[in-house]
Amino acid sequence: MSSRLADRLSAARQRRFVGRESERSLFQSAITVPELPFHVLHVFGPGGIGKSTLIREFAAMCQHSQLPIVFLDARYIDPSPDSFINALWQNMNLEPGVSPLHALGSHAGRQVILIDTYEALTPLEDWLCQTFLPQLPDDTLIVLSGRQPPSLVWRTDPGWQTVISSLPLRNLKPGESRTYLAKREVPAEQHQNILSFTHGHPLALSLVADLLAQRRDATFKPEEALDVVKTLLEQLVQKVPGPAHRAALEACSLVRLMTEGLLAEMLGMPDAHEVFEWLRGLSCIEAGAKGVFPHDLAREALATDLRWRNPDWYAELHQRARTYYSTRLQQTRGAEQQSILIDYIYLHRDNLILRPYFEWQEGGLLADTPHDSDWPLLIEMVEKHEGQEAAQIATHWFARQPQGVLVIRDAEHTPAGFMLLLALHQTSPEDREPDPGAQAAWRYLQTQAPLRSGEVATLFRFWMARDTYQQVSPVQSLLFVHGLRHYLTTPGLAFSFFPCSDPEFWFIGFAYGDLARIPAADFAIAGRSYGVYGHDWRAVPPAAWLALLAERETALVPQPASPPQAAPPLIVLSQPEFEAAVHQALRNYSRAEALRDSPLLRSRMVTERAGINASTTERANALQALLKEVTQALQSAPREAKLYRALYHTFIQPAPTQEQASELLDVPFSTYRRHLKEGIARVVALLWQKELEGTGA
Repeated sequence: MSSRLADRLSAARQRRFVGRESERSLFQSAITVPELPFHVLHVFGPGGIGKSTLIREFAAMCQHSQLPIVFLDARYIDPSPDSFINALWQNMNLEPGVSPLHALGSHAGRQVILIDTYEALTPLEDWLCQTFLPQLPDDTLIVLSGRQPPSLVWRTDPGWQTVISSLPLRNLKPGESRTYLAKREVPAEQHQNILSFTHGHPLALSLVADLLAQRRDATFKPEEALDVVKTLLEQLVQKVPGPAHRAALEACSLVRLMTEGLLAEMLGMPDAHEVFEWLRGLSCIEAGAKGVFPHDLAREALATDLRWRNPDWYAELHQRARTYYSTRLQQTRGAEQQSILIDYIYLHRDNLILRPYFEWQEGGLLADTPHDSDWPLLIEMVEKHEGQEAAQIATHWFARQPQGVLVIRDAEHTPAGFMLLLALHQTSPEDREPDPGAQAAWRYLQTQAPLRSGEVATLFRFWMARDTYQQVSPVQSLLFVHGLRHYLTTPGLAFSFFPCSDPEFWFIGFAYGDLARIPAADFAIAGRSYGVYGHDWRAVPPAAWLALLAERETALVPQPASPPQAAPPLIVLSQPEFEAAVHQALRNYSRAEALRDSPLLRSRMVTERAGINASTTERANALQALLKEVTQALQSAPREAKLYRALYHTFIQPAPTQEQASELLDVPFSTYRRHLKEGIARVVALLWQKELEGTGA
């Protein structure tokens, strides 16, 4: 007797079947033990995750064990009792007039009913639970396979609660994915690139393998495989009620965690509750403690499709998310601020340059201050990765600046890594003497970027993960988040240094973050060299730096590592130079043309207010606004109101002469001159503070 085509198809499917060992083991145990451990096995997961493939594997296992099975695909069944009973009758090949329930009930021994695409029978669920299934023999195993987890009908009934087992289906593991690709004859050198996109999603792996089978010489690139992306989106998101729901999906693919408030901001909706509830109910969306997020493949497919299809909307959603996070950063502190910074950095996840330098999964890590019991572990960590002499230097600094140490703890609260943020401006020559790294950084500051009064310099002297040192890892990524936090929240930060044991590896990633290589600050310890990167926060202050990163965040093509300056660089004025420039700017306040020549136009405070690429006129207007703002601030303090009046009648709305200004104020000329001198000094002091710490604009 010749074999059937169905047998050939089944054999081909089994040859390509990989993984699912725990699921197969669970099912094999259930069909072979004397008494069923559960009567309903509910398999669920998003579209394309391999539910139907697993159900067919279950069917093959039953056939191998010579167990009778009934297989139903609910896509072809109307959700009504009659249609369901008729589908059973046809599948069981019963004679006319024979009841499927009677046939099932008359069978002695184990039997299995497999129902695929179970979500299509949702309208029939009450009838199945209350009428049909309870009539089946006690030795019948029912397997339901669908997109959604068990509904309330199953989870709230005291009876069904005791006999149902839920089996969420996840992506294949990396090793299983590689095995599948090897079976499909995909070259090994392409495996990692494919896994980075598919995350082990079975349908995605299959589609990519099909694509490469047709184009043997091709290299897989998601942005060039739009048919694959389109098919995945059709499987993952089958029904989108309207434009707002589609936009919600797109927005969700770009952010780390979506909340109702963030969704409202990104969609420009005063009330996003209904759309958010729809979003969280999708099978490709998971809920966490702080928000919802798409499955990895859904995120990849949605973001890739949006970036190709509508790059302007892609950029606009990024901008709206940035605005939301920027506002929240100013409103939060501590762990919540850390979480928002991670969200902020996550917006760069799709950037092809930065992506390899961050581990985007947090891994349950926690940033903390050091405990007394941590110090020996941290010293041991340094000795392990950098040697005994470096460990002695770390011990030296731990004793002098313990407040600069940040510890990253793992799930067991054990130090998994740490960072020492060394306040260089607080060190003495004696402090720096044992440490070539601190000496080199200080020497560079003295010769190339001297600190002004009140300014701060930070050397990220040690940073490492316990197990992976300075390689890309969740610990390294969280340390970088706290580096960013330091940049944005440290008053008066003028310069930061970031040493690396492998500076060549970090060159592109640090260039993306506008950290320049500083060979003059390099150092060596016990024959081991360290390369140093740095950033002058007076030349490119935090506000301008964030604007630069925002431009790179959504760039459709990688930005050059060292882009040409779009505008002349900022100047760093000494305090006497700054004071003289403010005096001159006050005298020229009412003459806009004269303000255009002020050196303050390239100061930090003006650049933050006007923008790093602002025109000369825009900078002059920003300087004039700052002068007026600071001057007017004096009138709110009773003791300084007289200083404000002297400044107002001299510079803002100047009298023809100082003598006439004195008369307008009805004070002796000597008193007027004293008030004016004190007022100018106060304006200089307030502006100097803005120059050092930022304008907050």
